[in-house]
Amino acid sequence: MQQETLTRGLKNRHVQLMAIGGAIGTGLFLGAGKTIQLTGPSILLAYIITGVVLFLIMRALGELLLSNLKYHSFVDFVRDYLGNMAAFITGWTYWFCWISIAMADITAVGLYTQFWFPNVPQWMPGLIALVILLIMNLATVKLFGEMEFWFALIKVVAILALIVVGLYMIIKGFTTDQGPASFSNLWSHGGWFPNGLHGFIISFQMVVFAFVGMELVGLTAGETENPEKVIPRAINQIPIRVLLFYVGALLIIMSIYPWNAIVPTESPFVQVFAAVGIAAAAGIVNFVVLTSAASACNSAIFSTSRMVFSMAKDHNAPESFARLNKRKVPSNALYFSTIVILIAIVLNYVMPEGVFTLITSVSTVCFIFVWGIMVICHLRYRRTQPGLASRSRFKLPLYPFSNYLILAFLAFVLVVLALAEDTRVALFVTPVWFILVAGIYLFKKRNLSNNRQ
Repeated sequence: MQQETLTRGLKNRHVQLMAIGGAIGTGLFLGAGKTIQLTGPSILLAYIITGVVLFLIMRALGELLLSNLKYHSFVDFVRDYLGNMAAFITGWTYWFCWISIAMADITAVGLYTQFWFPNVPQWMPGLIALVILLIMNLATVKLFGEMEFWFALIKVVAILALIVVGLYMIIKGFTTDQGPASFSNLWSHGGWFPNGLHGFIISFQMVVFAFVGMELVGLTAGETENPEKVIPRAINQIPIRVLLFYVGALLIIMSIYPWNAIVPTESPFVQVFAAVGIAAAAGIVNFVVLTSAASACNSAIFSTSRMVFSMAKDHNAPESFARLNKRKVPSNALYFSTIVILIAIVLNYVMPEGVFTLITSVSTVCFIFVWGIMVICHLRYRRTQPGLASRSRFKLPLYPFSNYLILAFLAFVLVVLALAEDTRVALFVTPVWFILVAGIYLFKKRNLSNNRQ
């Protein structure tokens, strides 16, 4: 079969906004209240620490991708440095991660739409959104980039609006029902660690989940114009984005309302906008989280199709998934992933909620595995390709210390997951997924060798 190549249709602004969008999830808009209640102001430190580690992971990923511009995704370098079995397990694990995210987010689209149209069946908006996203992904990669650009821009504008409005409230000494808005609210209600070290440590499970999807930039390498310039710029700006969007937004929220006055079941964004008399605050935030959920599903359709395309090129998925349509889009891989997401939506209504929670918990453990594999590949690359590494203009800082620091942090997060009852089960179930995928690979390999004999 003739090897077909993806087109480089993603421009600098697409990749830059995708890097921001990947770093901002619905957890910030909806789940921040619960996180703040559990942790208090020390949540800011947890975001800074996790942001630094994720930046180092992205630097390792960037160095590997730019070491060989023929790499279309990280599965390509996993195959080169850890072998075909590791590439097979990592590729299908990453595919599973994003499928489960799409399951959650396409369901969320239905829930958020009911805010305005309570009589519309929950499944209908999700199905309509999925069909629209598929059609636009089938058109061109540029159209995917355009959608992500605007989805991310909505999130950015919402956060910047919160920061600007919040700063105005703090400077003017605006009084809410909880007292005056002031930076002193950060430390005046039990200090930085009001729930002790335990509350701070437990927060890492939620904070790490908030950053899931940041590595999506690594899947755009094969479809980015001028990747040597665009990808380093997108990765290097991650620390500024983390400080501004996560730390900045949460700092403003906790300065306006003391951490113990924030309602955990409500979006803190709604609370802040409503405090300044914006009557449509709930509607505005609902629109933002609706586009955020659609954005995550869009990213899932893109990433899973590219992963399946990459796997098919290595004969780790059916060869038909490696075919491109006339617009240079892997259409068969797109159809396959979308159908699986569609089945997942049906299952979500048939299966009990507990099973769905388990699937998403397992996927987050799998993301930690994928990040770890990337870092191990970087260690192998530096050790086995010293000549190539010496010519790199985008090196991971503090190698090899930073590699071991990342791996230690990921191990720490797994320990934290074991401490929480709702995520502990995932640690016991996840090995079943890896055994299943490894078993499929070995079965496929044995069949292949038997056919050759």
